[in-house]
Amino acid sequence: MENSESDVSSSLVWLNIGGKKYCTTVNTLTEREPASMLAAMFSGRHTLCRDPERGYVFIDRDGKHFRHILNWLRDGVVPTLKDSEYTELLREAEYYQLLGLIDGIHAVINKRKEGDELHTELTRTDIIKCIQSERVRFRGVNLSGLDLSKLDLSNVDFSYACLKNVFFSRANLQSAKFREVDAESSIFHNATLRECEFSGANLRGALLAGACLQSANLQDACLIDCSFCGADLRSAHLQNADLTNANLEGANLEGANLKGAKLNNANLKAANLQRAYLRHVDLRDTQLEGAKLDGANLLGAIR
Repeated sequence: MENSESDVSSSLVWLNIGGKKYCTTVNTLTEREPASMLAAMFSGRHTLCRDPERGYVFIDRDGKHFRHILNWLRDGVVPTLKDSEYTELLREAEYYQLLGLIDGIHAVINKRKEGDELHTELTRTDIIKCIQSERVRFRGVNLSGLDLSKLDLSNVDFSYACLKNVFFSRANLQSAKFREVDAESSIFHNATLRECEFSGANLRGALLAGACLQSANLQDACLIDCSFCGADLRSAHLQNADLTNANLEGANLEGANLKGAKLNNANLKAANLQRAYLRHVDLRDTQLEGAKLDGANLLGAIR
């Protein structure tokens, strides 16, 4: 009986989320979203920040919506909220890398928009019809807020388009052109973006976790507050890109060119920077714990 009680108690987790206290289990935090940050935290592979007196695991986030996070992990049900609250919950879901919840929130938001007047020039159905033709261009078109997830949009030209809050999750965008687009807060998680052209694009606050960006061109792009957690950025071109506050934890940047990139307060923990070009880059405020720097060109880098 003592062993049984010990097993149960050892699976319990007490959390302090920005001052709000929660109690749950390891199974709840790891089973529904096994690729999430929470699952990684409680996988047993990492040392956690605990209150030395009470043993609470501390996470420095606003605890207001964490009950919705827990209920999602328990039941897989997206809560009914106001639109403004969905925006707040989406930001938390992005932080914890809960890709299923992100999908669910966007599905609810898009459903609410049905019957409302959309300010976009095309609908998802229009896009699907267009991509059946050989050459597709949406240059300068306003597609804000559309759900274009899981579509084959390879080689499509979106240059100069307004793509704010567009949902590109799991879409095939290989070799697509996004030159000078405004894609602030758009969702590209798990999308294929190999050899894409993003030069001069505004991707501020965009979610690119798990995306494949091999050999993509992100020169001069605004990538402030972007999430690239676990993304594949091998041989990517990031010259003069602004990565201030960007989260690149666990990203693969092997052979990437970061000449002139701004990395103020960027998170590169456990990132692969082998053979990356970092000459004269200011790394003083960059988090590099556990990063692989073998063969990286750090000549003149400020550390």
